[in-house]
Amino acid sequence: MPKATKYIFVTGGVLSGLGKGITAASIANLLKARGLHVNLQKCDPYLNVDAGTLNPREHGECFVTKDGAETDLDLGHYERFIDEELTSSSSLMSGRVFLRVIEDERAGKYAGEDVQIVPHLTAAIQEFIVDAGTGFDVHIVEIGGTVGDIESLSFLEAIRELGIRVGRENCLYVHVVYLPYLAASQETKTKPAQNSVRELRGLGISPNVLVCRSEKPANPKVKGKLSLFTGVNEDAIVLLPNAPSIYEVPLTLEDTGIAEVICKELHLPSIKADLKPWRDMVKRSTKDFDRTLNVGVVAKYMDNFDAYICVFEALRAAAWWNDVNLVLQWIPAEKFDGENDRIDAALKGLDGIVVPGGFGERGLEGKIKAAQYALKHKVPYLGLCLGLQMAVIAAARNAGITDASTFELNPSSKNLVINTMLDQHDKLLTGGTMRLGNYPCNLEKGSKAAHAYGTSAIVERHRHRGECNNDYRNQYEAWGIRAVGTSPDGQLVEVIEAINHPFFMASQFHPEFKSRPNRPHPMFKSFVSSLLQK
Repeated sequence: MPKATKYIFVTGGVLSGLGKGITAASIANLLKARGLHVNLQKCDPYLNVDAGTLNPREHGECFVTKDGAETDLDLGHYERFIDEELTSSSSLMSGRVFLRVIEDERAGKYAGEDVQIVPHLTAAIQEFIVDAGTGFDVHIVEIGGTVGDIESLSFLEAIRELGIRVGRENCLYVHVVYLPYLAASQETKTKPAQNSVRELRGLGISPNVLVCRSEKPANPKVKGKLSLFTGVNEDAIVLLPNAPSIYEVPLTLEDTGIAEVICKELHLPSIKADLKPWRDMVKRSTKDFDRTLNVGVVAKYMDNFDAYICVFEALRAAAWWNDVNLVLQWIPAEKFDGENDRIDAALKGLDGIVVPGGFGERGLEGKIKAAQYALKHKVPYLGLCLGLQMAVIAAARNAGITDASTFELNPSSKNLVINTMLDQHDKLLTGGTMRLGNYPCNLEKGSKAAHAYGTSAIVERHRHRGECNNDYRNQYEAWGIRAVGTSPDGQLVEVIEAINHPFFMASQFHPEFKSRPNRPHPMFKSFVSSLLQK
């Protein structure tokens, strides 16, 4: 095994959204399949300290690591592709680096030097990267943004310097570009990719590998042209058209031989990859099953599919492993926020209902109505974080407590069945005031949740501020629900189930963060399984 950590840096050009994260995760997948100890890290140029305050409607889901870091959604892809739990060290945003440099300057650590982007900020970036990669055979670092973005320049300079620092035999650069297709002339154009590589080389980085994304398969002859004008060897240029499933990407890359090129460049041992489990999973994920289920996702962030990417991936995985097709229907929760706006017509005919997490009062009434409908009509329901809170309110309202509410929706309500923790009152809704990351939970023996998990002691990830108000817990059974999962001290409700219901389960935590395409999460798997019993 290699004595020193090898570094792979993944950059992007031409335009954003090309799939740098999937590319990085796929390379990690292939190297892990060769027996290497691999880690991943996302460097994001935003000046935020973490991703907790970014708008999911624009940036997509906020992923949470086991140690409570609020991160970019690419970390979710990383975890699903390598089946490892990452930590806060795998997420680095510009604000965090600037904060460290400023704090060091205030503490006098620079001994009177003029503090500059180069060398101080770039050195700090390198230290974050090196620390994250320590102890691993290969550390893969994705640089957010696109070459040419002002915000990304300090990160690009940092990885250029790091290449010199660790030696080029320990460092490899992968550049992801786009090949547009012009229907009028029926040809794939390489000029944008050429220009992107030229700009990257102008910053002092010559890519070793070129990953060329396209909407449809490109003519293999373009590799020769790209090699001529970019200086990248033809065998290190990968043509990567859109795939039916993102999980096919590692297999496509493996078939191109690029993993062997990377191993050769980094002087890594040439070991045959064990990809049979992954191939079996991909085969299952693309299979057309005999039965199809329709599940409604009652959501509020409807502008961006990525806002619920972990939820969707968890549902899909649960469907594959239950041998069933799944059709997901988005239902805008805020459409039903009014007193007289009924949600029944939108939910009628669905096999199941999912209410995912979220913050703020918009869409809360619609989500409560969805939970009320599921309780009344015995429709299978899965609530995730906010979905549990809305379910408790729904049960209370169905039982006659019409003003039952949450601190987010109506803080002046006399019946706040969902409230903030005692030490969180009057604080802003930001990461510093939330329960974040892994927390243990004890499940009641004999409950559907315990049956799904196959154990009564679990650990799950959280991201929320509100909690079930313990003043009302003795009324739960009268409302038709039970708290079947609690914190070890019994003070915090973690899982509820409805009484005399085919499947009504909700968790205060986010089970979607721990679901894997080859190992669906127990709650999602049991939810989909319940739909097949109807």
